[in-house]
Amino acid sequence: MPETRTSYRKVAVLGAGRSGLAAARLARSLGYGQIQIFDGGSHAGDVSGEFPLTLSATEEDGRAYGADLVILSPGIKSDIAWTQAFVSHGAELIGETEFACRHFNGVIIGITGTNGKTTTTGLVAHILTRAGLNARPCGNYGIPLSQVAFEGGAPYAALEVSSFQMETIRDFRPDVAVWLNFAPDHMDRYRTVEEYFRAKLRIFENMDGSQAAVVREGENLPGVRPRLLTFHSQNERGLLSYRAGWICEDGRRLIDLNGTPLASAHNAENAMAAALACRELGVDASLIADAVRSFVPPAHRCEIAAEMDGVLWLNDSKSTNLHSMAAALRAQTRPVILIAGGKDKGLDYAPILPLLREKAKACIVFGQIARQLFEAVSPVLPTRQVVTVEEAVMAAAAWASSGDVVLFSPGTSSFDQFTGYVQRGECFRASVKRYLKSSTIHTSHGQ
Repeated sequence: MPETRTSYRKVAVLGAGRSGLAAARLARSLGYGQIQIFDGGSHAGDVSGEFPLTLSATEEDGRAYGADLVILSPGIKSDIAWTQAFVSHGAELIGETEFACRHFNGVIIGITGTNGKTTTTGLVAHILTRAGLNARPCGNYGIPLSQVAFEGGAPYAALEVSSFQMETIRDFRPDVAVWLNFAPDHMDRYRTVEEYFRAKLRIFENMDGSQAAVVREGENLPGVRPRLLTFHSQNERGLLSYRAGWICEDGRRLIDLNGTPLASAHNAENAMAAALACRELGVDASLIADAVRSFVPPAHRCEIAAEMDGVLWLNDSKSTNLHSMAAALRAQTRPVILIAGGKDKGLDYAPILPLLREKAKACIVFGQIARQLFEAVSPVLPTRQVVTVEEAVMAAAAWASSGDVVLFSPGTSSFDQFTGYVQRGECFRASVKRYLKSSTIHTSHGQ
């Protein structure tokens, strides 16, 4: 447990979800004074009477509380009037990740990128654990870093960090940083792509030349000081490359991905990044290879939902931006019926149209952005607009024939209809299951 400190008299934790509760518990363990959780919404989240809680909190509540430390959950912007009201008396404002890293005494592997963060985070933790090192996946995936620091006992943290968390860092400095890729995303939060890029780039801000950064070869990262350890699935200019199902180094085969869930190019890049990060920490190469081959990726990432009558149904609900949708499309070798849609994040769909024309035979669009997607995609290929995921599954089934892939890769976030990509993916799987069951019943009755 970190050393007890009592320098903060009143702590305001903003956000009543998992990160907020974990930060409050860590602050209490440090001996801080009064701790209260505030949330602008009306739902209590994960807090259940453990700390004083103000829901539907207002700016006036923030000014009246008079905090001298404000800990911000990653989903809340730091520059809005509501947040700023809590620091109106000069309180220090830091994010939950920054707060946690100040009190975590172990090794942090910080993992960022537009896509692949969760798979890579889970894989890093899996490799380290198989190597006999106590590692926890945390941050955006797994548990909050504050919980790891509070509970103690885990000397390694595989930390998934988003641009949201990087907005409020000061001293955060991972021991190894991983940069997987970059593509436009979260344009509903950032004014420009450059602003989003700068937020993510802060993962390297406090690192120096004695440390290592695992980076996809060809990424333009100005001013980065750590040593670069590079990888790429499409060329051999990096330390690690991908050829015929193998991760290779200088032409030598290192890790056989054939027959594993990581055999596609985009997952191979996640595996290469994890391998380089763990090798930097001293893990033996043969142990890394065995751990990679035994790894099962998290759900909702191009997982098989069903296969019947020659039609493969893939659940890629984790696809929350166009870069991830494109990766899923490129991985397909069969004609695709794409199901896409969800929340309007202000994304430009024009760049993905040539790939859609190449890979897809039809598209079904749903959700808040359905009309915009229909207008963008319908000139390129047959497109149908529906409202719900259930309707999208029925529409895809009507178009699908033996040899096709129905790819549920929404390409945007889920918050128009769902609590997150997990609930959205479960809805897709359940809808496919109901359709297939109904289809089987009708077929047997027809016979």
